[in-house]
Amino acid sequence: MKKVLIVSSSLRGGSNSEILAHEAEKGAKDAGSDVEFINLKGKEIKFCIGCLACQKTFKCVQKDDMADLIGKVQNADAIIFATPIYYYEMSGQLKTFLDRCNPLFPQSNKFKDVYLITSSYDDAVGTADKAISGLKGWIECFEQSRFSGCLVGGGINEPKDASAREDLLQQAYELGKNA
Repeated sequence: MKKVLIVSSSLRGGSNSEILAHEAEKGAKDAGSDVEFINLKGKEIKFCIGCLACQKTFKCVQKDDMADLIGKVQNADAIIFATPIYYYEMSGQLKTFLDRCNPLFPQSNKFKDVYLITSSYDDAVGTADKAISGLKGWIECFEQSRFSGCLVGGGINEPKDASAREDLLQQAYELGKNA
């Protein structure tokens, strides 16, 4: 059974990116995958301090919630990241999470397919390009992995607006189903 990890990085209640991530969760479950949904809200995730001890020990020296989360990333077959777009970039929470996955770099990891779900008020073409580029840069550090798809949810701003967007909900469901 395929293991799909979904990481939602929004800290806002009624988050549009999280609504879309939950639709992807439904799709992945309907496809028969073993799905775990993680919300970064309430998690203690400190900034990477750049000591690189993890490159030798495969563990971060910092004591926070990342030790458990890194194991979940390492053992997933597919990962779906969900983020709001802030200033045309991924959320700081997601960037910090990705930076703290540094212990995975020198190790063997299962994850092959990596997806991104974004939400933003701006619906112009290119709104999520920097977030996509940032995630692709992270993926390039893992030879077995590839960027497998993205849902750019533009034109949604107020909490829970995504719930009324059947087009985006269907796209999120299909992304999860194909993960």
